[in-house]
Amino acid sequence: MSITHRAAGELFGTFWLVFGGCGAALFAAAFPGLGIGFLGVAFAFGLTVLTMIYAVGHFTGGHFNPAVTIGFWAGGRFAGRDVLPYIVAQVIGGILAALVLYLIASGKPGFVVGSFASNGYGPFSPGKYALYSCFVCEVVCTFFFVTVILGATSSRAPAGFAGIAIGLTLTLIHLISIPVTNTSVNPARSTGPALIAGGAHIGQLWLFWLAPIVGALIAGWVARWLQAEH
Repeated sequence: MSITHRAAGELFGTFWLVFGGCGAALFAAAFPGLGIGFLGVAFAFGLTVLTMIYAVGHFTGGHFNPAVTIGFWAGGRFAGRDVLPYIVAQVIGGILAALVLYLIASGKPGFVVGSFASNGYGPFSPGKYALYSCFVCEVVCTFFFVTVILGATSSRAPAGFAGIAIGLTLTLIHLISIPVTNTSVNPARSTGPALIAGGAHIGQLWLFWLAPIVGALIAGWVARWLQAEH
């Protein structure tokens, strides 16, 4: 299948991830009497990835995340020429989803943009965690996320179950890291909400590109080394 079609699938999948996960955080997490809390938001993100892997992953690879794309490249599982088109499509998908969420959210009386489900450190961390804490958390979580993806999608893994493993891993990561960074592990997921929130949220966006990419590169290199031993 052409790179145009595969990139379009990645845009579609990343849109759904940001729309579903951040939408749950914006609309349902604190709804009076029916709030789904951290647990509900964590499952929302996991379900978006799980559903899109089965919807479009069979022809895109189901990345929906620049860090995953870079991790696959580092692991020798993805062509370098396709990295940039995938990342561009994923970022566009994340921004479009954030714009649609803004259109919906702004229809409520008294709407204030606030943090708009963006990621942050220091004063913008949900738990006010320091920069180094947030960096370590994002690197470690992304490392294990990409490690699971590379393992679950290996030709030696049981067929048909990758989406479940990946979705549950993303759910677990959110349960760990929502209080720390509001959970990124995905630069495209971070970019859209940060652009809507504006100001200092954009100023902190660099961390949520750097840390996931570092974690993904390490995961890809480790996976390549482990595979070479067998």
